[in-house]
Amino acid sequence: MHALLLLTALAAAAPEPELRWGADAQGGAPYVFQDPTDPNHLIGFEVELAGALGKKLGLRARPIQGPWDKLLELLERGDFDLALNGIEVAAEKKRVALLSRPYFSAPERLTIRRGDANAPRTLEALKGRQVGTLPGSMAERILTRAGAEVRTYEGGQDEIYADLKLGRTDAVLLDAPIAIFYAEIDSDFENVPGEFGSVEYAVAFRLGDEERQAQVNAALEALIRDGTLRALYERWGLWSPEVARLLGDPDLKPRSPPEELMRWRAAVGKLPPFWERVRTRYPQVLPLFLKGAGLSLAVSLLAMVLAIVLGVALAMGRRYGPTVVSVACVAYIEFFRGTPLLIQLTMVYFGLPELGVKLSPFVAGVVALGLNYAAAEAENYRAGLESVPAGQLEAATVLGFSRLQSLRFIVAPQAVRIAIPPMTNDFIALLKDSSLVSIVTLTELTKTYTTLASSMRDHLGLGLLVALVYLLIGLPFAQLARVVERRFARHLKRGLA
Repeated sequence: MHALLLLTALAAAAPEPELRWGADAQGGAPYVFQDPTDPNHLIGFEVELAGALGKKLGLRARPIQGPWDKLLELLERGDFDLALNGIEVAAEKKRVALLSRPYFSAPERLTIRRGDANAPRTLEALKGRQVGTLPGSMAERILTRAGAEVRTYEGGQDEIYADLKLGRTDAVLLDAPIAIFYAEIDSDFENVPGEFGSVEYAVAFRLGDEERQAQVNAALEALIRDGTLRALYERWGLWSPEVARLLGDPDLKPRSPPEELMRWRAAVGKLPPFWERVRTRYPQVLPLFLKGAGLSLAVSLLAMVLAIVLGVALAMGRRYGPTVVSVACVAYIEFFRGTPLLIQLTMVYFGLPELGVKLSPFVAGVVALGLNYAAAEAENYRAGLESVPAGQLEAATVLGFSRLQSLRFIVAPQAVRIAIPPMTNDFIALLKDSSLVSIVTLTELTKTYTTLASSMRDHLGLGLLVALVYLLIGLPFAQLARVVERRFARHLKRGLA
């Protein structure tokens, strides 16, 4: 009896098996996005599809954030089990991943400014015109073949249509679901009738994972047979003749109203006045910003500790080490100062696994930032060391101080006072650069902002709020640096007296 109770308790305590699926919430509606009316919840037709697939497979679907154009790289690395976020059926995708049977089909839609007599209205007319779209998409390839001047956007589809409205581009070419949720709700836009290409979406799996591919294909077939997939698309306003033909459904017209589409339009159709947003919306997003800020701060603090320790070693090695050590330190500093941090982070996260070294997203972010900023710190400390007159070291030697004692009691206090101001500036810069860790599936403060701004269509107000959060994080460290600097200054004055 006791054994049975123990087994029951252990079973209840055991974590529920998960289906980890990768997606980019920054892309926006109707795929995967923060609910504009309740930003603490993730919604979208692919969120519901992932949940339905998980239910069929007996797994709890858990989304994992990643940049849309890197989802297949993250999938190959093993950060999640499958990618489900508008992954297009294309030859280049099949070379790097396994794809399920298509679960959605849609035409490409060309959007222009309403009333623009000079707007392009055919594929041929796109040649030489500036057209916005998403990077790595089918639409981008269509535009490239048509000879258009393609402008791609990393920040989500809302920004693409914003530039069209402002006249920075001549047109937008994107998949029909995006046009339905962004272009059709704005009277300033017009979707051009005609054929501009089509696209199909599929679930992506790692090469060699045929078993999961077969399981998901069977689950998709079951969702088609029992009507779940049709009901889902109807609710999101995405049921169309193209989808009906893909699923083998003879009924081309929707049977029920698009509830989620109507809810979306009601939520974002017109942005409330600023002070109303301050009273109602911004308190809702503050916990998400604080969570993102906590991650940014943790990554930045640990990276700065690594940068300081390594920077001191590099500065000492360059200043006092033998020629071989000095040259090696200079090479390190020049390499990390002279190459982009984004490339270094990509090498650490995606490149090191090729050598058998696989770091978690958090550790990879800390290591990449720490290695990069160590080069800047080394130069700060070297400048501090060289600011101390050589005569002081000679005097210390005459007084019987060892080299280590001279560095510790005479050189270091003066060098630190010189290095503190630029070191503080470096930490604040590192805090802002920590936004790059979003490419390794970490949702820090900036990524939280861009995701929410895309879903709520509020870039200015949320931008001011996130800027204030960054300011509040950085100010205490700047004040602490001034206090430490004054203490060192008083110490040196007493010593000179």
